[in-house]
Order: sequence, then structure tokens, then C-alpha cells
Amino acid sequence: MTDTVLFDLDGTLVDTAPDLHHALNSTLSSVELGPVEIELTRHWVGHGAKKMISSALERHNEQSTDALVERLYTSFLAYYRRHIAIFSKPYPGVRLAVQHLAKKRCKLGVVTNKRYDLSKLLLKELNLLSYFDVVVGGDTLSVAKPKPDPLLHACKELNTPPERAIFVGDSITDVSCARGAGCPIVLVPYGYNQGVSVSTLGADRTIESLVELI
Repeated sequence: MTDTVLFDLDGTLVDTAPDLHHALNSTLSSVELGPVEIELTRHWVGHGAKKMISSALERHNEQSTDALVERLYTSFLAYYRRHIAIFSKPYPGVRLAVQHLAKKRCKLGVVTNKRYDLSKLLLKELNLLSYFDVVVGGDTLSVAKPKPDPLLHACKELNTPPERAIFVGDSITDVSCARGAGCPIVLVPYGYNQGVSVSTLGADRTIESLVELI
């Protein structure tokens, strides 16, 4: 039992792929490249926006130089910030689960590799931000997941020893982060894990919905 639950964001709390997909295709169109399929975007999401852009360029047989990726990343961010919650939605059971956990006075947090400003904006737009006592983004510290530091930072902010918290995620990145921090890890199967079954990743538990945490 624990009174502290920490969550990954993209692929765990929120299905963000649709809005990331529109931002990616808008960015591609700015350099006169055609759109990519949503299935490809979902496959690329877990590796970050820059990797998503470079993968899309390679899909079009374009050379993904660092300079080009940086330029397109700026365009991507501008579009995504304006359209961050048009199609993105919390997964089924998420709102009910965080409401119930908050009502039980559990300490809740988000530990994500998404930029801090975008993470808070997304949660605010979806009316979820108020449930979380701490948000740790990919740029909050000098390192991000799978390093354990972001999770350890969140636990410190909540005054909870990591072994007394639970981290809920959707990928091997989350498992590696939790193991490094000495924190129990629970995985959901519906997120962005590039087609790999989460049952093979060595989590302490796999759940179909966050309502199982209630």
C-alpha cells in the first residue's frame, strides 16, 4: 500500500498521439513534404519530438541533418503549443482514478520526458493539473528518463521514499527509470511501446486501466 502514485504522461494518462500527429504533418508540409500515417506517429511518439521529426524525414528519404531537425522542431513546437489538446484525451478510467486517489489524499505526480511547460499546459487544458502535487518534465533536470533522477526528484518533492511510491508507465523507459530509483513499477498495455508487449518488460504489475489502482 502507498499514499504516493506517480504517472508517466504520454501513453499512460493521455493519448497525445493525435495532436502530435497533426503537429508533425504541419511541420512536414512547411518544407513541402507529404503527411505520414498516424500509425507511424504512434510508433515514434515514445522517442521524443526530434526523433519523430528525423524519422519522418527519413521516411521521405530526406537527409535529417541536425540543423534541419532543429529548425523543424521550432516550427513543430509552435504549432503543437497552439493545438495541444484538440484531439488528445485522457485514456478511459484516468479521470476517475486520479479523482478517487486525490479524494483519498494520495500524493500524485507526473514524471514525463515531455517538456515541463508543455506538460503543464496539456494537463491544464484537460482539467487534470489540479490533481497533481508535482510535475517533473524532461527538461526539469539535466537528465531525463530512463535515468532515475526525475523520479527521485518527484519523490523528494513529495517527501516520499521511492520504495514507498508507485510509478505507473507504459514502456521500458519507465521500467528502467523505476528500477534505477528503487520504485515499484506498474505498466498499462495501451500506451506507446512500439508494439512490444508490456508483459515482457519485468514490471511488478500490469493493469488494464488506472481504475485498478483505486
